[in-house]
Amino acid sequence: MKGQGVLPSQAIRGLIGSGALSADPAITPGQIQPASLDLRLGTVAYRVRASFLAGAGRSVAERLAEFEMHRVDLTQGAVLEKGCVYVIPLMERLALPEGVTAVANAKSSTGRLDLLTRTITDGGVEFDRIAPGYSGPLYAEVCPRSFSVLVRPGMRLNQIRFRQGQAVLSDDALRALNAAEPLVSGKAVISEGLGFSVDLRPETGDLVGYRAKPHAGVIDLDRIGHYPAADFWEEIRTTEGRIILDPGAFYILVSREAVTIPPDYAAEMAPYLAMVGEFRVHYAGFFDPGFGHSAAGGAGSRGVLEVRCHEAPFVLEHGQIVGRLVYERMAERPETLYGAGIASNYQGQGLKLAKHFRT
Repeated sequence: MKGQGVLPSQAIRGLIGSGALSADPAITPGQIQPASLDLRLGTVAYRVRASFLAGAGRSVAERLAEFEMHRVDLTQGAVLEKGCVYVIPLMERLALPEGVTAVANAKSSTGRLDLLTRTITDGGVEFDRIAPGYSGPLYAEVCPRSFSVLVRPGMRLNQIRFRQGQAVLSDDALRALNAAEPLVSGKAVISEGLGFSVDLRPETGDLVGYRAKPHAGVIDLDRIGHYPAADFWEEIRTTEGRIILDPGAFYILVSREAVTIPPDYAAEMAPYLAMVGEFRVHYAGFFDPGFGHSAAGGAGSRGVLEVRCHEAPFVLEHGQIVGRLVYERMAERPETLYGAGIASNYQGQGLKLAKHFRT
């Protein structure tokens, strides 16, 4: 592992070779992404009374004994029901070297289904954040929020990214990078990351997003391009450049800006400050090196926004800042970039539902 920063695919393979990353069955090449590793569901899901963290000095297994309601065998496929909370042991486990930390996040398709998926560990005091030197099992907490889903062992709902040392770019470093290679279409708003806004005035037509229907059927996560979108989503249309978010509803919207992640950098989407409105903007937050980038000078790709409104109806207006991208240095350039020969589903995207729906 060469420098400080986010570890690329070749360094992840090194972690596997050293035993710092292990799994049963063994990790497959297809799990390794440019700057992260996909994690796989195991064979059993524990339905629990409530979401929990293990807490310092406690194991997840101990806490499951407290909160388990019943077990679901996943080996032949099983439905995780909307509104329920499950804890699923993952096939992968960690024995992190000193100085290497990890952070997990939902995969893009997971977030676009409003499938709240977070990683928990023994002794963990935060979701999705794994302490340096952690050695032990990994678990996924899965809570389907809008749709019940059919899952099987080996499915990949979340992913993990590894860091060595300080990786996050300061605002000054981000401005310098943007000056050398524009990171966003239009003016760059830089404050604790690169700000992005919502697009509610599309160039053509009046379709600005989708809202999840409250009483839809089950989605089999293995079925790609299978489901008619109209069975699960209501179209959101406006000519006014604004919409009103309903409390408890889940929306798919799109950023106004097209963003670029250069090959030597990765990014993570962070929600905007809560004081700007009662909504949450992201579930799937990793942007890989090469997203929206091309050697020929690509114009970037827009970010899809997974939006849930909380306590009160909220007016969202075109161009309103809703989130920010935090850029990080890669420890070295990945051997393979996002979209370059790895069948990336969302390169060059606009407003787009998860890959399970027919376009």
